[in-house]
Amino acid sequence: MNIDALITTLDNALRTIAGPSHSVRPVPGNDLPEAELDDRQKQTVARLMRVNHVGEVCAQALYAGQALTAREPKVQAAMREVAREETEHLAWTSQRISELGGRTSLLNPVWYAGSFAMGALAGALGDRVNLGFLAETERQVYDHLEEHLGRLPAQDARSAAILRQMQVDEDGHRQTALKSGGVELPKPAQEAMRLVSKVMTRTAYWV
Repeated sequence: MNIDALITTLDNALRTIAGPSHSVRPVPGNDLPEAELDDRQKQTVARLMRVNHVGEVCAQALYAGQALTAREPKVQAAMREVAREETEHLAWTSQRISELGGRTSLLNPVWYAGSFAMGALAGALGDRVNLGFLAETERQVYDHLEEHLGRLPAQDARSAAILRQMQVDEDGHRQTALKSGGVELPKPAQEAMRLVSKVMTRTAYWV
């Protein structure tokens, strides 16, 4: 590990956890009127968006870990590019949480550390597995976002616009990983990833 890579990794961690993140693209749904939500609905949506924000914290950590241990420079660059694009999702979800009067997860440093370790392990298993891990991560995130879209109040178009654009981006990342040589992970590995994700999402909804 060279010193530049280490500095980049530490900088990414601090920026992700401490924030704030910034978006180059306009925030999806920013031009839409705010929906009339009662206090309970606002709380529910804020918690859902907090879960999605945690997902993006984990994504930053995963891809930082994967880039650090990837073998080919082109794979390292691909991981960093995906992480850069995912930074916008951090900004979008953070803004929406603030608009709804919520807060981000108190456990973000824990989520980051655990995800970074998983990403580093995936990278150490070889570039094809590394890319496959990226593709499977994005597929599961897409499905998770679809579930959240179904739980939003029908009138909350602003939140829905954010989640739909995130889906588009995640699917694009998945396709890129597969075209770059990513392999499908074994079913036990996929199920293990789902289990970890379930624990994270259920905890982040409340904490």
